[in-house]
Amino acid sequence: MVAVGGWRAAMVLLALLALGFDRARAEQTEEHLKREHSLSKPYQGVGSTSSGLWDLLGNAMVMTQFIRLTPDVQSKQGAVWNRVVRGGRPSSQGLFFLLGPVFGSKDNFLGLGVFVDTYPNEEKQQERVFPYISAMVNNGSLTYDHDRDGRPTELGGCTAMVRNLPHDTFLVIRYVKRRLTVLIDIDGKHEWRDCIDVPGVHLPRGYYFGTSSVTGDLSDNHDIISLKLYQLTVERTPEEEKRDREVFLPVVDNLKLPGMEAPLEPMSGLALFLIVFFSLVALVFAIVIGIIVYNKWQEQSRKHFY
Repeated sequence: MVAVGGWRAAMVLLALLALGFDRARAEQTEEHLKREHSLSKPYQGVGSTSSGLWDLLGNAMVMTQFIRLTPDVQSKQGAVWNRVVRGGRPSSQGLFFLLGPVFGSKDNFLGLGVFVDTYPNEEKQQERVFPYISAMVNNGSLTYDHDRDGRPTELGGCTAMVRNLPHDTFLVIRYVKRRLTVLIDIDGKHEWRDCIDVPGVHLPRGYYFGTSSVTGDLSDNHDIISLKLYQLTVERTPEEEKRDREVFLPVVDNLKLPGMEAPLEPMSGLALFLIVFFSLVALVFAIVIGIIVYNKWQEQSRKHFY
């Protein structure tokens, strides 16, 4: 999930299904555009209930040069979600996207959210300058804290002065080998700048992509020009393949948040056998000691009668 607030953006979304990233070898990685998961002009089929690959929600509208998620009007929200399942087939059965309070999308979501927040809610903001980009991974149990601008659950972030610029701005979300990176190009110089870099991010497969926005007391036109998804071809070991298939809920390594602790590794058969074996030995030892102590006590009791 990409949540956008308060700017006109051309998005390039690199949600990499082949999980492998190394900065030193990034140039050697092959990229393949996944058209069924991408959104670009002339936006054919967007919002179509029959053959369209993208669903429009709320106040979102298809325009000639962009998709307007929300107009410059207070208290509006809109979203566009890709409804293609793995394998490139449209699906509506069992698919139900909700508008909500988290930048136009539902709270307690499952997956990754990247937020562009244009206005601070928390008073006495000193170390942050808004607009501000942040990222959050949620396993369905976490609530986005609006009063604190998402601080308790934030993975990382950066300032991005994106409002009312005379040129398009770009955001790249890159996820490879459990490493999440976010890059921005907002100066019109076609140069990428680092924003977020977080290792140890575990995301399951089979999720949907979308973008949303919301206006409150303050408002902007929130427009999406394009959203493109690429699959990277990278080398992975059989162990990495098996490990990635076993990820069922989003989680982040070494992130101590309520409900977000990394799952415990299952014990091996040998470890389980040793635990049971030594537990039984300790139990037998305790019983033997108990019998000896009881017999001594019985002998002492009989001596008191003579």
